[in-house]
Amino acid sequence: MKGRVNDPVSDEFQRLCSELLVHTPKNCDQAYPKDFLGNRFVYLVISPRTRGLSIGVDVNPVLKCSLHGSSCEIGRDKPTRPSQFDVRRMAAELQATLALVNSGRLRQLPRYAKLPDDLLQVRHVALGGDGEPTLSKHFAGALETLIRLRELPGLPFFKIVVVTNSTALDRPKVKYALQSLSCRDEIWSGLDGGTQSYLNKLDGGACLLKKIMDNILLVGRQRRVIIQSLFPAINGKSPPAREIKQYARRLKELRKAGAEISLVQIYSATRSMARTSFSHLPLKSLSNIAKVVRQVAGLRAEVF
Repeated sequence: MKGRVNDPVSDEFQRLCSELLVHTPKNCDQAYPKDFLGNRFVYLVISPRTRGLSIGVDVNPVLKCSLHGSSCEIGRDKPTRPSQFDVRRMAAELQATLALVNSGRLRQLPRYAKLPDDLLQVRHVALGGDGEPTLSKHFAGALETLIRLRELPGLPFFKIVVVTNSTALDRPKVKYALQSLSCRDEIWSGLDGGTQSYLNKLDGGACLLKKIMDNILLVGRQRRVIIQSLFPAINGKSPPAREIKQYARRLKELRKAGAEISLVQIYSATRSMARTSFSHLPLKSLSNIAKVVRQVAGLRAEVF
């Protein structure tokens, strides 16, 4: 399958995003900042991968994660927010946030005042946040609440996206909860390398590549999935070409085994990583990775 001729996010979208960031420091830590609007669990972000406004739900605010990778953008050594997840409070925050956006009142806030209408449309509501959402004991309840909320009369339909590192997709409660997603909803499933040795560099061997592959296949045989892959520069160098080829081969194996992969998102960190030797990978390198994915795996790949 042929990918886009220009895989980077369009120059126009980048220009529009820069309008949002005009009053913030120009460094990686401030790129695409989360705006909690005074909420505990619900936030807004202008997302390149969404090409517009994403409403996020931080279902795991205690930062619990099955991967403690050096390439992770979340500072897990920092104090967490004081509250545990509260489904009822999240529901109230989400309703208020949707009302703020859908009514056009979001534009009254200085950060959003000059943005074009296209960037202020809700593209999806994402179960994600700073911790792995599928590890939260509230994951099923949060997902059920989102589905129930969008069925309320007078509320425009919103797509639900589950953003996951793929390590807990085989848990019975998670599998059962994901069955309630509609065909318009999406699962963004993480795969950050093609060999166990490379993943060990990223997460210290916290999870086996085989488990991640099995979990993606488990979900991908039942519904379309989007693969999200974060590649950092390590000591200023791009991942080895042989590793990228192995990564593309893993994607090809998933596809041939029956996983329906609609898109592969290739991106790098926009915030500081846990280890100083890990940094943002240049756009040219990311584009080369996407090219290999298209050639080897025959999948649509885009760069962000």
